This record gives sequence, structure tokens and C-alpha cells, in this order.
Amino acid sequence: MSRDVSAAVAAGKARKLAARLYTSNMVDAPDAIIRRNLWRVVSLVAPGTVISHRTAIEMKPAGDGSVFLTAGYDRRVELPGLRLRLVQGPGAVEGDTQLFDLHLASRPRALLEVLKPSRAREGVARGLPRAQVEELLARDLVAGGEAKLNTIRDQARTLASVLDADEPFETLNGIIGALLGTRKTALAAPVAIARAAGEPYDPLRLERFQTLLAALRAHSVVPRPDARSSDAEFSNLAFFDAYFSNFIEGTRFTVGEAHEIVFDGKIPESRPEDANDVLGTYRLVGSRALMGRSVSHFSDFDAFIDALRDAHAEILSARPDKRPGQFKKVGNVAGDTTFVEPDLVRGTLRQGFDIARSLGEPFHRSAAMMFLLSEVHPFDDGNGRIARAFMNAELISGQQRRILIPIVYRNDYLTGLRVLTRQGHPVPLIQVLDFAQKYTAAIDFADYDRALATLRATNALEEPRSDVKLRMPQIPHEDVEV
Repeated sequence: MSRDVSAAVAAGKARKLAARLYTSNMVDAPDAIIRRNLWRVVSLVAPGTVISHRTAIEMKPAGDGSVFLTAGYDRRVELPGLRLRLVQGPGAVEGDTQLFDLHLASRPRALLEVLKPSRAREGVARGLPRAQVEELLARDLVAGGEAKLNTIRDQARTLASVLDADEPFETLNGIIGALLGTRKTALAAPVAIARAAGEPYDPLRLERFQTLLAALRAHSVVPRPDARSSDAEFSNLAFFDAYFSNFIEGTRFTVGEAHEIVFDGKIPESRPEDANDVLGTYRLVGSRALMGRSVSHFSDFDAFIDALRDAHAEILSARPDKRPGQFKKVGNVAGDTTFVEPDLVRGTLRQGFDIARSLGEPFHRSAAMMFLLSEVHPFDDGNGRIARAFMNAELISGQQRRILIPIVYRNDYLTGLRVLTRQGHPVPLIQVLDFAQKYTAAIDFADYDRALATLRATNALEEPRSDVKLRMPQIPHEDVEV
């Protein structure tokens, strides 16, 4: 210990955390300080070692605090909240990178290391289950395509002899070959099995679907029955459904213009395609037969896919350039969100289809279907309208009031989607949909003019602004402000 450190400790301005490890932080718990400065601390305690095995993949301590390092010797170092487990092996090799006074094993090296047989005599094992490696490689394939897996395999082949990992390389080679369809190797991870079977899916999206599933199962549904609305009420609801759904996507008409398009067949000469988008959406959401089908009614997945394609063809019938009824061939992006890649569309839809069918409440199925179609974005265009149409089909087929997303509520709705997509938080989206259904159920749509007046009075037709909120219509015995 240096003279300066000794003086600081004596003066009460520093304290010892472990051997040769001191801090001037006199307040926080030692384990919290170490975790917050993890790699700098490891670099001070075990300089020159290689972050390896599972730690190089997970880049965090294992559940028991273990951090695996490769060094020229075996050793264990206990620190508050942390256990450094040094394993004898080669130092830095080609592909490893510098991190403070450490090296970080390359992904090919780390994969070979975790595939070596290992046992957890005390604490967690330094390896990973084969199924987890398969899932990691399936994710790499989604993120970087075949080229990424081929690069990993080529680099691993070069490293195998250096790391004494010929057997792990054969295992790795078999997994990659099965994922790329060039070898017949038995797989264990569901995502890898699906890929090898020719119907791959996006594993990150499946995580999001499962997160939403758990939240929906915990959500208590408020029934909002709509057992058998009159023809006028159904038609008026469908009109505003189509109008708002297109407005969200940027197809903007006044309510009067849209009403003439739908009910009078008046197509503006300057915007025939936009007008037909509104009309096509109305034909879909205004059909009792089409909107009376639940995901639970389809005989199998193929029947669902056929219905999905037909619905899309109906909405975009006037836009042959958008390939109505055909799944996308080129990936699509909105802002910072990249949707499911074309070759993963069918497989990802199948995963979401199975999840949605498992839900018993119409509201829960509606939220699951809407998020599924919005997240996959299976078509070149019209994905939001299709998502909301299938959302409402679940409600209508379950004799519940459909959901309208008014103009002023657009940002709330899109924010709910983004928070689940990017951060994995499903509750805001569920709350947005629940309130929108409550709002829609509070309005009598039997008379068009009265319904329109209520929509205007509650700000539904206003552009989204921070100072304007969607107001709940006056309902006896219920709160009226949001």
C-alpha cells in the first residue's frame, strides 16, 4: 500500500475493499462499488488475464457472482459480491480485444470454450448448455445472416488447435451446419429446430410476445359487451374505425370527405388511391362476417394465413404496387425500429398465432393479435391497418365493443407499442388499449350525427398536442377525466 493510500485510510478518507483494493467512497456497500466498476476492478486484481468462457458471452457475473478468466494458472479470488475464477489456459490469441489491462475473448473463442465439457464443482459451470449455444447462434444468424455464422466457423476452425478444442469445434460446426441447412445435426433449442426445419422465427420477437402473454394473463379484463349492435351502429362504428385507422397511417381526409367516400362512393380525382384505402379498410372492418372471426376459430395456421392475406388484399386492392395479399420480400423500417426480416415472417407469425390462441379473453387475444401483426409487419404496406382490424375482429367475435384509436390518441397508442418493442414493457400498451375500449364503449354510435358530436366534444378529432387530451364522455357513476 502506498504512503498516500495509507495516509488516506488513516485519515478516514479511504477504506479497504480487498487485498490491494481501496476506495474513497465511504458510503456505498463494497459489493455495490465493485459491481459498478466491474471491469476496472477485475483489471486491477487480475491484470493480463482473458475474460473467457461464459463470461465473455454474457459480459456480466454469473448468478453466484462468478467471473471466468483465463490465465497461466488456476486461482480463485473472493471479492465482496464477486468471485474471480481463473482457469489455466492460453493467453490472448488472434481475435481477442483489449479491455483495460485485460483481454476479451472473441466470440468464436468463447463459443469453443463454453462447448468444452465442464462441471460445477462449486458454483456455476464455466460452460453453457448446448441448447443455449444453439440459441445464441440462431440469434447471430438473424442479426448478421449466413455470412456471420460462416465467419464464426472459419475463425473457430483456426483457433481449435490453439485452444485444444477440436471436439468443441466439431460440435460448433454441426450446429452451424444444421442452422444453415447444410448438415443434418440433432438440435435442442426450439429456435434452432425451427430454423433447421425451414420455418425460422425471430427469437427477440418471441421474447416480446411471451412478455406480453404474461402481462395479459395478469390483467383483469373489464367486460364491455356489445352483443348485437344494430346495423346502423355497426356501420357507424366501422366507418370511424376505418377513418381513424387510416389517419394514423397518414391518410388524411376530413370526416365529411371520408363519409362521402364510404357511403356515397365519391372518390376525389386528385387522391383516388388514398380514398380507396379508406374504402377498402371499411369493407373489411364493416363486414360482420369477416370481423366475426377469431384466431381461435381458424382450423389451423394455414387458414389464418389465408385470411390474413385476403384481408390485406381487400384493404390495398387499389395499390397493385404494394403487392396486396403478398408477404414482403424486402425488410421494412419505421424510425429506429427494424421489423421482422422477410424470411422470418411466417415462422414468427406461427409463434404469435399459438400464443394468441392460448388466451381465453377476447380483449387479451385482441391485444396479442394487434401487437403480433404490428411487430412482424408482414406486408410492404398496410400493416398497422391490418393489425387493428384483426385486433377488433377478436373483440367483435367475442361480442365485446371494438377499439377505436382516435386522432388525438395516436401518440399514446404508438408510444405503447414502442415501449413494448424497444424496452420490453407491456403494461403501457395494455393500459392504452383498455382506455380506448372504455372510451369507445361510452359512446352511442346508433346515430351518426350524435356520435360525431360526441367525438368532437371529447377531442377525438384533434391533432395530438401536449395540451389536448382525449376526454371520457360523460357516463353516470364513472370518472369523466383521464
